[in-house]
Amino acid sequence: MRASRVLALAAALAATGLAAAGCTGQSGSSRQGTTTQAAASRAAAAPAAADALQDDYLRVIKEALPSVVQIDASDSLGSGVVYDDKGHIVTNAHVVGREKRFRVTTATGEEPLAATLVSAYPEQDLAVIKLDKAPRGLRAADFADSGKVEVGQIVLAMGSPLGLSSSVTQGIVSGTGRTVSEGRAGGGTGATIGNMVQTSAAINPGNSGGALVNLDGDVVGIPTLAATDPAMGGGAAPGIGFAIPASMVRTVADQIVEKGRVTDSGRAALGISARTVLGDDYRPAGVAVAEVRDGGAADRAGIRAGDIITAVGDAEVTTVTSLAEALASDRPGDQVRVTYVRDGAERTAEVTLGEV
Repeated sequence: MRASRVLALAAALAATGLAAAGCTGQSGSSRQGTTTQAAASRAAAAPAAADALQDDYLRVIKEALPSVVQIDASDSLGSGVVYDDKGHIVTNAHVVGREKRFRVTTATGEEPLAATLVSAYPEQDLAVIKLDKAPRGLRAADFADSGKVEVGQIVLAMGSPLGLSSSVTQGIVSGTGRTVSEGRAGGGTGATIGNMVQTSAAINPGNSGGALVNLDGDVVGIPTLAATDPAMGGGAAPGIGFAIPASMVRTVADQIVEKGRVTDSGRAALGISARTVLGDDYRPAGVAVAEVRDGGAADRAGIRAGDIITAVGDAEVTTVTSLAEALASDRPGDQVRVTYVRDGAERTAEVTLGEV
């Protein structure tokens, strides 16, 4: 619902409340009459508010859905968002997989269009493909400022869940700044992605690469995965989905469109190769440094091959995945305290992070 409608509704409700509150000194019959009038006013306002919200839904769907497409990658099916009028489409890297050629169906339901991979960036699970021939009237989506996304905002997820093209589900932004690690099962990239938008809007297979849209019609994120519940045998946890924030989508897609690849990831790194090590109880207990890149962040801080990293800042590190998660919200150039073990003794180092 737009702010003007929210304010108007709030003013209307405030006015009816003020009228009811102002009758406390009147007789019983007068108070009863005024209370009845206030109740009638509230009852009349409720359908109007519902109609206004429905109008917002219909408007947003009409504006944004034509920018969402279905992508057929021969052995997988997903969604994409039209990025510009030249035919560039942004989607998830796990949607394109290893394919180079695709069939794209637009929201108008016309015959599928041929498209070619421009580049994929699995580290952020994003990719850009390009239509061989962009149709006239192709509508590019508008992308929101991710910094203005707030918990509680109403959002709509648009895509092709289970091959049902141009489907829309609704929910709210349930959280921001989430760090999520993808699995590799089912074609996942294994990426660790920071600052993701959590939503209650249904995210099902086929929604990946589509659009999470606010009520201004702007894309706030690219739906990428749903949470899984180990207690349910790894099945999807209802009402918990995640979308890559629009700011990161623009950062990656702009570079791919302009340069054909990502040259500035914006992702922090220690400049090491590493592996998970187990403790005496055979549980993950840290990350052993296998190799240190010459001149990299770890090298400059004095960290050596054979050291075992156990923490980054206040975040405990037990596995390679937890190390990636600890760094996901940092930026190149940030300083962090790294705790590690060398020759049985715990040490710390202040590390100026490099870039992936």
